[in-house]
Amino acid sequence: MLSGLWISMLFVFVYVDIFGFWRADVINGALAGTVPGVGFDIDQTFLALTTAYILVPSLMVVASLLTPARVNRVVNIIVSLLYAASVVVTVIGESWIYYILGSVVEVVLLLTIARLAWTWPGRSSDSLPGARTAHPAATGSGPHLTSPIPHSGPSSG
Repeated sequence: MLSGLWISMLFVFVYVDIFGFWRADVINGALAGTVPGVGFDIDQTFLALTTAYILVPSLMVVASLLTPARVNRVVNIIVSLLYAASVVVTVIGESWIYYILGSVVEVVLLLTIARLAWTWPGRSSDSLPGARTAHPAATGSGPHLTSPIPHSGPSSG
């Protein structure tokens, strides 16, 4: 579940940025080598930092699937809340409805990640949705079926 929420957030994030290239101020800023509004120069440093910024939630997709539940919980809570705050900061002063709408959806998805990670049962040993867990056969618990199809033949009593 967590990885799916991270993927959804990334899709919204990317599409909002892509839609921005229909805006004259964004296109003109890109052509001039500056980010409109904030005035950052679009250079190696800006692009490297922007890449690092987007790599974190991209890697959270994988981390949500592979990390143990305890680590998964803490990392998902911290990263999702930090990113929600960063999205809120970027929307301050924005007047374009598509950007505000996309940002609201991003924040809702990020807060859902934090809430799901916070409230998932079994804080010490149970797994978060999407987190790595041992197979029931490896732990000695749960059914050990050799076939997913139930046996429907006569009982051998």
